[in-house]
Amino acid sequence: MNNKEFISKLSRMQHCSAADAQRMVTNVLGAMSNSFQRGDSLNIPGFGVFEVKKKLERIIVNPGTQQRMLVPPKLVLGFKPSLAWKSKMKNGQ
Repeated sequence: MNNKEFISKLSRMQHCSAADAQRMVTNVLGAMSNSFQRGDSLNIPGFGVFEVKKKLERIIVNPGTQQRMLVPPKLVLGFKPSLAWKSKMKNGQ
């Protein structure tokens, strides 16, 4: 499903215009983004948890040249689905 299809379906479900549905999605994603930039986790009951994780600095080796390189620390966004959602997906619902 692409963005246009998603907005169309959301507007039908909420009985609102496509522009209103687009604003809702934009506002939700903006709030989520602000939360992640602060390093906060976001728990959506029945769906899962989005959390910002810190990857530590590490050394890797290029297999072709055997040259060692330092990878700087970085933040990554992780998602852990809820048990209810996981079981629904496992059962094909």
